[in-house]
Amino acid sequence: MAVWAATAATLGLPGRWVAAVAVACLVPAAVLLAAASRTSREGRFAGRSRVVAAGGAVLLCAAAGAAVAGLHGADVRRGPVPGLAEEYARIDADVRVTSDPRTTRPAVRGNRSAPALLLIDAEVVEVRAPNGTGTRVRTPVLLMVAAGDHRADWQKLLPSTRLRLSGRLSPPAHEGERLAAVLRVNDAAAPRITGPPTWVQRAAGELRAGLREATDDLDADARALLPGLVVGDTSRVPSDLHDAFKATDLTHLLSVSGANLSILLFLLVGPPGSALSAERRGMAPRLGLSLRGTALIGGGLTLAFIVVCRPEPSVLRAAACGLITLLAIGTGRRRSLIPALAAAVVLLLLYDPWLARSYGFLLSVLATGALLTLAPRWSVALRARRVPGRLAEVLAAAAAAQAVCAPVVVVLASRVSLVAVPCNLLAEFAVAPATVLGFAALAVAPVAPPVAELLARIASWPVGWIATVARTGADLPGAEAQWPGGWSGAALLAGLTVSAVLLAPRLVRRPWICAAAGLLLVLAVLRPVPLTRIMTGWPPPGWAFALCDVGQGDAMVLMAGEGAGVVVDAGPDPRAVDRCLRDLAVTRVPLVVLTHFHADHVRGLPGVLRGRAVGAIQTTSLEEPPEQAAFVRRTAAAARVPMLRAVAGEHRRAGPVDWRVLWPRQGTGGAGAAVREPNDSSVTLRVRAAGGLTLLLLGDLEPLAQRELLRGREASGPVDVLKVAHHGSAFQDAGLLRSVRPRLALISCGADNPYGHPSARTVGALRAAGARVLRTDTDGSIAVAGTGKELRAVGRS
Repeated sequence: MAVWAATAATLGLPGRWVAAVAVACLVPAAVLLAAASRTSREGRFAGRSRVVAAGGAVLLCAAAGAAVAGLHGADVRRGPVPGLAEEYARIDADVRVTSDPRTTRPAVRGNRSAPALLLIDAEVVEVRAPNGTGTRVRTPVLLMVAAGDHRADWQKLLPSTRLRLSGRLSPPAHEGERLAAVLRVNDAAAPRITGPPTWVQRAAGELRAGLREATDDLDADARALLPGLVVGDTSRVPSDLHDAFKATDLTHLLSVSGANLSILLFLLVGPPGSALSAERRGMAPRLGLSLRGTALIGGGLTLAFIVVCRPEPSVLRAAACGLITLLAIGTGRRRSLIPALAAAVVLLLLYDPWLARSYGFLLSVLATGALLTLAPRWSVALRARRVPGRLAEVLAAAAAAQAVCAPVVVVLASRVSLVAVPCNLLAEFAVAPATVLGFAALAVAPVAPPVAELLARIASWPVGWIATVARTGADLPGAEAQWPGGWSGAALLAGLTVSAVLLAPRLVRRPWICAAAGLLLVLAVLRPVPLTRIMTGWPPPGWAFALCDVGQGDAMVLMAGEGAGVVVDAGPDPRAVDRCLRDLAVTRVPLVVLTHFHADHVRGLPGVLRGRAVGAIQTTSLEEPPEQAAFVRRTAAAARVPMLRAVAGEHRRAGPVDWRVLWPRQGTGGAGAAVREPNDSSVTLRVRAAGGLTLLLLGDLEPLAQRELLRGREASGPVDVLKVAHHGSAFQDAGLLRSVRPRLALISCGADNPYGHPSARTVGALRAAGARVLRTDTDGSIAVAGTGKELRAVGRS
């Protein structure tokens, strides 16, 4: 702890402050160690001498940590790159790749979807400034590449590859990072390779590529998950699967972790215990290996694991623990895993002090510590209450890891998974066979591809089970609970967890309390619709229409019967629209209407399709922008949902709701000009919902198209509800507002959006026309019920 605290505190500090911290630890350490030595020589107070010596050793380790952190921080700031980054300079540079390329998730910015970027950790070895001067350096940077047509070439890059490239530097997002700068590489060009990767990295790359090829013919989830579980290759993992693993706290299985190495070493040396008994119980005695031979083979296996699976924080932690344990085996000594973990943490922090600020490393150490300290005691307690032995071990391990890791997860995500323990429990039994079979496929892929494919096919069964557990758990209505974020929220959760653990021995003596707590947890996870509506008041009884809060975008639901709803637009975020549909208890969607193809209306489509029966997807006829239209087609094809084109004048019905398509029209007056723009091609609906509620849904129509729309008699006449066009922008046709005279005007917009939506002028005009104005950025999701004088709208902020 002393090394960790000193390292984390001094990273990035100026040299004089680092020196002051180191001296402040070193001087009392020397005094304490000298006093302990003198007392030991005199033979007095042996117990006190050991305590004093321990205190001196702790301070000495803290001084070492501070010194190492100061040197690493100075390395990042050394050279011209940090200064050039502050000037946002364009440079030419030679770099050495230090990580595998990874892809960002596409981000919705306004009505466009920003393309996914490739992120690559690298080290600048020579930089040439705009004036032509070159300087040799060793400066860590993050490469951001919008690869375009050459994405595949960039994705094939291996660590240790040397590149020559041009781009613009910028400072890192946060001070005190491992990076000196972010280098945005100029677009369009293929990577210019000036030096190939080392033979070690080429061999590791061939193994990883062989595993990917062996999984090519598997089901989508297994094809994505198996390379991630075995070697940390998550390039094929879709966003919905990643979200499911995140919601169930199974992300440690989504990519390679130290547990994989533990499984491999377990096969070689057996379970924890003494070195001699471990050797007798593992594979080592069957292979005729001596203690030293076992240690050497285990060490080589560990180093190969780091190279092939990459030095992720949890991998380094497991590798260090494993090497220390193998050293104990090689010398024939008893091994104790808790001191091994402590020694591993100290050595790793001194080797790479940036791990002190890695949440992944923190979670790995906490989980391992919980498995070594809490889990055995909890397992004994469960066995004492007649829980079967193996089940007690697995349940105790899952609960212990969740108890210590959940507060850290709250810092990162402001939420608590209510299904983490049961999902980890259900997935645990499939992890070991999937890992062993996956590594077997990895090993034989270069020499026997058909055998590798067969092993991958067998491994796909346990891997598919893990994916099913994640998806099923994430689909439960109450899989996640919102929680205050930051360290204050973490402290609150940690306090509640400690209180629960301390009270548990008393509570288990009162079965009715345990039964009540279990029932409450089940209700929180299942969230029965009647109970949820009683507790939250949303949606109100008899609701007919809902405007979902999806941020800066549109997503609406027309009630089409028990558990059914017609969805109009899907917003920019799949999670947001999925959450809204869950709250509305919509499990069947007869039709999804996408008014136009802007990203803030269509990128949430996977959230609508997730876990629901969808009849068809209807779109406008103008496929602009083309990349978003292609996204919709791919998503619909993957879900096997047919696509339809909206035609002006068509009339449809789904349960108690019916509607007519008013727009876009073709070949009438100025309409042809209007529909050349995506906004003005918005599918516009006049709706009669359950209970006789009338609505006009305008999409993002601009004033020109609004005026053209008004020429048709179907659009004129008052309505109960107007979904205001284009998030309440200033561009509205006053004649249309006067014609429809809505009693309720609803605006969908994101809080603090950069576009100024909704416009104060538009809001004022609506209120002047007698409409009550509600907006999702302040009122949250809005549900509407009743009609006429009984019209009511209820927000859920």
